[in-house]
Amino acid sequence: MSHRPCFAALLCAAAVALLALVSPEARAQFDHTHAAWTALLQKHVRVAPDGNSSRVDYKSFAADRAQLQAYLKSLSAVGADEYAKWSKPQQYAFLANAYNAFTVEKILTRYPNLKSIRDFGLVFGNPWKDRFFTLLGRPQHLDGIEHETMRAPGVFDDPRVHVAVNCASIGCPMLGRQAFTADRLDAQLEDLMRRFLSDRTRNRYDPQTKTLELSQLFDWYADDFKKGGKSFLGYPGFASLADLGARYADVLADTDADRTALRAKGAPIRFVEYDWSLNDAK
Repeated sequence: MSHRPCFAALLCAAAVALLALVSPEARAQFDHTHAAWTALLQKHVRVAPDGNSSRVDYKSFAADRAQLQAYLKSLSAVGADEYAKWSKPQQYAFLANAYNAFTVEKILTRYPNLKSIRDFGLVFGNPWKDRFFTLLGRPQHLDGIEHETMRAPGVFDDPRVHVAVNCASIGCPMLGRQAFTADRLDAQLEDLMRRFLSDRTRNRYDPQTKTLELSQLFDWYADDFKKGGKSFLGYPGFASLADLGARYADVLADTDADRTALRAKGAPIRFVEYDWSLNDAK
């Protein structure tokens, strides 16, 4: 019997050695369609009949928590070097989906024993400042995704971040039933923006007082909408919230006369109080 190593065995050993040198990220290419997240959203997000708001069925989501955590694990496996090679739309979609998915996970850690995300605490246990997950190779918190990255000057500069990320509250723009993807990102953001402004419980033109009534969200983040210039997706900035009202007059007002009034940009603005109640489907 020959004592020379089998050629096939040598090839196999070489392949194993080569595989060991390849990073885990390279071995499993990240799914930029975010199909696993879309499947969960379609199963557990309930859209209102008018299509302009949604609630989350956290009870049924809890039954699929293993699938959610598997998706979160895939997000956490992405390293900073890999992320840096992606296009900006891919990066933005990744961050927005991560924010929303980790927010759901945060709610599930205490569900059903909470009525608002604020029940975690605004000082100790603050849900936005608690580094309860890993992203891009380091401990991260929700504020780190939104305020330190997505809103950071010169990164994306798109104020529609405020309809992209969902804070698990009724006052928040709706959580959609499709994951954000790079190829559809601008259309998805614009769709969510128009749906939010179409929701008369949160945004509207009042013809009796001739006042533009906007969600308090536009008060808190007015500077994001008044930056001017264009975002990385070409979305235009505004000189004022009156300019925003004029751009979206067709969804904020119900008659041609009221839309004309909004486009004249003379309507005073009042802000509608934000509802921090949990956006639970029950």
